[in-house]
Amino acid sequence: MSDGSRRGAELDPSTGPHERLRSLGLELPPVATPKGVYVPARRTGGQVWTSGQLPLVGGELPATGLVGAEVDPDDAAAYARIATLNALAAIDALVGLDAVASVVKVVGFVASAPGFGGQPGVVNGASELLGAVFGSAGEHARSAIGVAALPLNAPVEVEVVVDLT
Repeated sequence: MSDGSRRGAELDPSTGPHERLRSLGLELPPVATPKGVYVPARRTGGQVWTSGQLPLVGGELPATGLVGAEVDPDDAAAYARIATLNALAAIDALVGLDAVASVVKVVGFVASAPGFGGQPGVVNGASELLGAVFGSAGEHARSAIGVAALPLNAPVEVEVVVDLT
């Protein structure tokens, strides 16, 4: 893990999430167009819940298939990071990333080949990005779930729940 993505790392309070993303060489993509009848994110009270986000880049998946077979686990962790960027874009479009007080929960789904048990390592791609963007406020509860298939034959899908300021 790089220094900037350490779980619980303290960040310069004078910089916001957008500046931290830029320092990582990242920018938020446009909000992914839903592939069904749902909204990308929904505010309820003091929280925002995202719908499951795929690792879409320009509307396309960078890879398809099962992790541990067609998709390398390290590549899948990078795809979990992309899916998390898509979740952050949905949050930003709804309330703005500066309104995020903390990340509460991450659920990562990993399309897994039979016998593959590395789901936690794959979903670390999401968790490490949230730590780099939000520091200790990015620490969260998490589930890393292996599944037989995901929409569009995606290798990963990520959901994020945040508390607002």
